[in-house]
Parts: sequence; structure tokens; C-alpha cells
Amino acid sequence: MNIRVDEKNLQSGVLALVVAVVEILHELLGKQAMRRMSSGSLSETESERLGSALQAMERVIADLKVEQGIQEAVGQIRTGLDQVVDRMIDLESLEGNLSRGEVQCR
Repeated sequence: MNIRVDEKNLQSGVLALVVAVVEILHELLGKQAMRRMSSGSLSETESERLGSALQAMERVIADLKVEQGIQEAVGQIRTGLDQVVDRMIDLESLEGNLSRGEVQCR
């Protein structure tokens, strides 16, 4: 069995995966920033700088996806990763319920 790998498709796939992971990290950074701003642990200047940096990062990610033509691929990867995370959360929740005796197996 021969497996042929198109180098351009491989590069686009790897780039789409990296961008998807960077998008997820960007979202997490945004949520953490909101928590820190809400708690008052950032000064007004720090909040403004952080907000500007996150907006700039978002523009760079969006531009990169368009320039490289990977918007759809990134979306598909994000959907797949979301499904994996959902399953992991469901399993963790089920295991917690089992360990506390809240679920009975038949």
C-alpha cells in the first residue's frame, strides 16, 4: 500500500492545527484577562495594554487564516477538538459520579 503525501496539503494541515491551538490559547488568555480585570488585580493601564494586545493577536490570526486559505481547515480542527474536550468532560463527570456512588451500573 502506497501512501502519497502532498507536501502543500501537509504544510497547510500542520499550519491549520497550529493556528487552531493558538486560537484556543487566545480565548483562554481573554477569559483569564477578564477574570483579572473583574477582580481588580490589573491597573487601568495594564487592562488597556492587555486588551490591545489581545485585539492585535486576533487580527494577526484572522489575517493569517485568510492569507494561507486555511479558514475552513481551522474550523474543522476546532470542531474536532471541541468534541474531544466535550467527551473528556463527560467522562470526567461520569467517573466523579461513579466514585461518589451517584451512578449505578447495571
